[in-house]
Amino acid sequence: MMPQIIFPLIAFVVFPLIWFISTYNKFIKLKNMIEEKWSGIDVALKRRHNLIPNLVSATKGYREHESEVLNATTEIRAGSESVSSRQEEESLLSRSLIGLIATAEAYPDLKASENFLVLQKSLDEIEQEIQKARNMYNFSIRKFNTLVESFPSSLVAKAFGFEKQDFFALELATQRELPEVDFSD
Repeated sequence: MMPQIIFPLIAFVVFPLIWFISTYNKFIKLKNMIEEKWSGIDVALKRRHNLIPNLVSATKGYREHESEVLNATTEIRAGSESVSSRQEEESLLSRSLIGLIATAEAYPDLKASENFLVLQKSLDEIEQEIQKARNMYNFSIRKFNTLVESFPSSLVAKAFGFEKQDFFALELATQRELPEVDFSD
C-alpha cells in the first residue's frame, strides 16, 4: 500500500515544488544579472559625463551656444534610478553632444586640434563601452521578460510580483547615420 501512495505524492507534490523553487531562483538570478548589467551602463555613462566638461572647454570660444546647451544638459542629469527617466536624460545629453561635435565640423582648426581629437576619441571609446553594456543589459532583460511572460513560469511571476522590465535604448553622440542612397534616375 505504501509504494502506491509515494509515487503519486512525488508526482503531484514534490516535482511541482522543485519546479516552483527552481523557477523562483531563475527569476532572482536574472534580476541580479539585470542589476549587475545596469551598473555597467551606469559606470560608462558616468565616464561620459566626466568627459563632457573637457569637451566643453575644448570648444569654448567657437560656438558659445552649444557649450551653454551642453552645460545646461549636464546640470539636468540627476542620475534617475528608473530606466525610462535615465534614458530620456541621456538621449538629451547625446543630442547636445551631437551639436557639439558638429561644431568641430564647422571649424577646421578646432577639428584639427590634438586636444579635441583626443577627447573625441575618448568619447567614441566610452560610447562603444556604453553600447556593449547596453546590449548585455538588454539581453538579460529579454531573458527575464520571456520568463515573466511564459507559461507556467508566469504563475510564479504573478505570485511574487515579477513584472516585465524596460529595455534601455540610447542614441549615442558618435553614432553616424548611414547616408541616404537614392538609385532612382
